[in-house]
Amino acid sequence: MGTPLLSAPELTIALATLPEWSRDGDAITRTVQAPSFLAGIETVRKVATAAEVADHHPDIDIRWRTLRFTLSTHSAGGLTALDTAMAHTIDDLVG
Repeated sequence: MGTPLLSAPELTIALATLPEWSRDGDAITRTVQAPSFLAGIETVRKVATAAEVADHHPDIDIRWRTLRFTLSTHSAGGLTALDTAMAHTIDDLVG
């Protein structure tokens, strides 16, 4: 059995601790403005390294200095504790 989906109350509590994130269907997203293109790429590198360690990878969209991170546990079909944990890690890395 895989990682269980978060219940609606669990997700509400988790998102209360992630004010920069919003729900988008079966995912959560955060958009970050980097001070420069290279700073954005460095942020992506740091997130990628953390994602490898956690074995949980966000979808990342890079548009010049705008980074959009999307998290969902595809194997579970929605949001799990893995997603909220990675969201906290991303928050720590982007400041």
